[in-house]
Amino acid sequence: MSQNRRMNEASGFLEPLLRPLLPVLYVDSKWWTAFGLLGNGLFSSRFLIQWLYSEKKRKLLVPPIFWHLSFWGSTISLVYALHIDKLPIILSFAFLPFLYARNLILLRRGTPPAGTEPSPGQG
Repeated sequence: MSQNRRMNEASGFLEPLLRPLLPVLYVDSKWWTAFGLLGNGLFSSRFLIQWLYSEKKRKLLVPPIFWHLSFWGSTISLVYALHIDKLPIILSFAFLPFLYARNLILLRRGTPPAGTEPSPGQG
C-alpha cells in the first residue's frame, strides 16, 4: 500500500498525535512486518525456553532468560502495536514492558520472582 493511500485512509487512534513526532512509525513496509514478527517470536519463545529448562531440571522453574525475552518481546510488540495503531492491540501490550522490567530489576537485585530458581550462593 502506498504512503499516499495510507494517508488518505481514516487515521488510527494515535496517528494524529504521533505522526508529526515519529513519521516513520506510520510508513508501511515489509520491515515493519518483520519487526512485528521478531517481537512475536521473542515473546512466544519464552514459553519454549521455560518448558525446556523445567524439563532439564525435572521441576517447574522459570529461568532468568524468560524475563529478558518477556521484556524485549513485549517492548517490540508494543512498538509494533503503535505502528498498527489499533487501541485493543496497544492496550494488550501497554503495561507489559513495565511489569517485566520490574522483574528484571528484582532479578538484578538477587531477589528472584516467584517460581524461579535462586542464583548460586542464594537461599
